[in-house]
Amino acid sequence: MTAWVRKGVLGGLVLLGLALALGCVEHRRDGHDHASDRHGAHQAERQHQGHHRGPADIQEYLAKLDRPERDAYQKPRQVIDALQLTPGMAIADVGAGSGYFTRRFVEAVGHTGTVYAIDVEQDMLDYVKNSLKGIRGASSTHFILTRPDALALPPDSADVLFLCNVYHHLEGRAQYFASANPVLRPGGRIVIIDFYHDHRSGDVGFPRRHLVARQMVVREMAAAGYGLAREHDFLTRQYFLEFTVAD
Repeated sequence: MTAWVRKGVLGGLVLLGLALALGCVEHRRDGHDHASDRHGAHQAERQHQGHHRGPADIQEYLAKLDRPERDAYQKPRQVIDALQLTPGMAIADVGAGSGYFTRRFVEAVGHTGTVYAIDVEQDMLDYVKNSLKGIRGASSTHFILTRPDALALPPDSADVLFLCNVYHHLEGRAQYFASANPVLRPGGRIVIIDFYHDHRSGDVGFPRRHLVARQMVVREMAAAGYGLAREHDFLTRQYFLEFTVAD
């Protein structure tokens, strides 16, 4: 996740940041410099909230999002299979970040499909665009720089709105997703993957209080006019929820 954070992306919607961030959690050990630990924890929280992030920070952040070790818990192939994407579909990667999933979406929907890489950081979008070079179907990818409070997609443009490690960065979530309803095509889905708010998420690199409980996500999405259509439980550190417009 992203980018959203740096712009203060918690003000609005589905493109905000990503949350895999770096960080330091305070661990107490005999003889350890606790003041240094506290400084590291505060610094990680500032970075998670989007303060004082420069170009070098962004590049480091992107490298962390794309690190091979992420595959072990993120299980991208299983995620793609679970989404049941087919050639010709249109999917929006909201808070695309490093393009970790964008690249996989391009391959899944093929040259007849459409992928929207959406972010509030131009540096992120440039990184994604560069990473897509040589991937078949990349010409059908659109790179959209947006504000934190606007999805910037036309009506009936997407079969899937996908957010990975982005939801917890948003504020005014019910209102935000309610306004996103027109973007979805008939039968469209909003997919939310994010870290559990408890010990199951492990060390996420920032204070766990920023995370949103699964039950809260379901309630907020219901308030926005969506019902939980499907849930996948193969991710050990994250919940994986699919929502459709409520009847």
